[in-house]
Order: sequence, then C-alpha cells, then structure tokens
Amino acid sequence: MAEDPELEDPVEAGSPQERLGEMPPPARLGGLRRRGIYLLPNLFTTGVLFCGFFAIVQAMSQRFEIGAIAIFVAMVLDGMDGRVARWTNTQSEFGAQYDSIADMVAFGAAPGLIAYIWVLKDLGTLGWIGAFIYCAGAGIRLARFNANIAVVDKRYFQGLPSPSGAAVMTGLVWVLVDFGFVPTGWLAILTWVVAVFAGVTMVSNVPFWSFKEVNWKKRVPLWVILVCVIAISVVASRPSLVLWALFMSYALSGYIMWAMGHRVRPVLPDE
Repeated sequence: MAEDPELEDPVEAGSPQERLGEMPPPARLGGLRRRGIYLLPNLFTTGVLFCGFFAIVQAMSQRFEIGAIAIFVAMVLDGMDGRVARWTNTQSEFGAQYDSIADMVAFGAAPGLIAYIWVLKDLGTLGWIGAFIYCAGAGIRLARFNANIAVVDKRYFQGLPSPSGAAVMTGLVWVLVDFGFVPTGWLAILTWVVAVFAGVTMVSNVPFWSFKEVNWKKRVPLWVILVCVIAISVVASRPSLVLWALFMSYALSGYIMWAMGHRVRPVLPDE
C-alpha cells in the first residue's frame, strides 16, 4: 500500500537543503514557543510565596510569632520584586501573574489562617467567617489592583493595600503573643473585628497615600539620617508593637483622608 504523501518527510535525506545545513526547524507542539523567565525578580516573588507558606506551617505548629514575622519579611520581598524588575528591565506578564498568586498566599490566606488558628476558631462558625472575609477581601483587592493599574490615580491606592492589611492582621496577633496574652473570648472578638475591618477596608474606595510621589533620589539634609536612625531604634525597641501601630495608623489614615474630601474614582474596566 502506498504511503500517504502528507506523511512523507518534506526534506529527503541527501537533499541539497540537508547538505547545506538548511534543514527547517522542527515543528513545535501546538505552535507554542519555548520561552524562559527572568530569574532575579521571580526569585524575590518566590521568596514571598515561601514566607506565606512558612507562616501557615508555623501557625499550625503554634509558633504564631515566627509566622507573623514571616509575613513581614514577605512584605519586604514584595516591595523589592517589582522594583528589581523595573531597574533591570525584566518585567513580564508571567512575573505579574506570579506576583499576584504569591501575594494572595502571603497576604491573604496566611494572615487569615494565622488569626483563625490562634483565636478565631474559638468563635466557631463566626470565627471562620471573619477569617474568610479577610481572605476574600485580600483576593478582591489584588484582582482590582491588576485590573485598574492603568486607570487609577497613581498618588493614591484604592482601598488598603493587601500587604498593609496583612500587617494589621498578623501584627495584632504578633503583639498579643509577644505581650503574653492567652487567647480568650474578648481577644477572639477583637481579632474578629480587626479581620473584618481589614477585609472591608481593602475592597473599599477609601484613598490611601501611595508614597509614589516621594523622590528617593533627591538630596536631603543631614538631619534626615539622624531621624532614620532614631526611627530604626524605636522599631527595634519593640518591633511587634511599633510596626503594628504604624500599619494600624496607616489603615485609619485613609478614613481621615476620605473625611477630608479626598476621593478615588471607583473604576473597573469592562469585562
């Protein structure tokens, strides 16, 4: 039986094309191209994902303080991956999507689970509902940020950023554990209120200063260095309390700006 002409090799052995090294490239499965990823920024993003997973594991082992610290380390790494990508001109769609997934784990699922495992579980159904409200708020906040990144006012964030929400949530647990508080009914209620507050604030249209207008390359007076040294010393004196107080103040600052008349136009692009 004769072979199907469509199945024959288009370049026969010993043909001029083969002898001249002009063999056509092999067909790729489904027309897909094999492309690599940029290593440096995605290493920082992987660090964010690791810190989130590590924080969950530590919470399951009743080491809530270590889990909370891991979330704050994730915040530092998250602030670096985008800047590294811009400085090295290695931005990519893969990096943007990977960053959102890592942020959802580190700033959405992990803080909610830390709070639930520590004390919210004592509230039963109400407890996991509070943890889920926080987690869902973080997810919606991240999705809205990605959808609105090209249309919102760069001076302000629309809603509380998810890393700041995570600092408010896990910072509270860190403070209470650091000061030796034992989980009780009133602490469960306080944690539930903070979880719902953070979750709702993340999806709100309350404006928060983005700090993107600060010129970090500008020369400053020498006394600014002294102020930074003092600030670092204050943070080091009681990291849990100082950091939580700073981020809680930032979370409340948006409502102050809103009361003063600042508004962020609620925009969502068409599906």
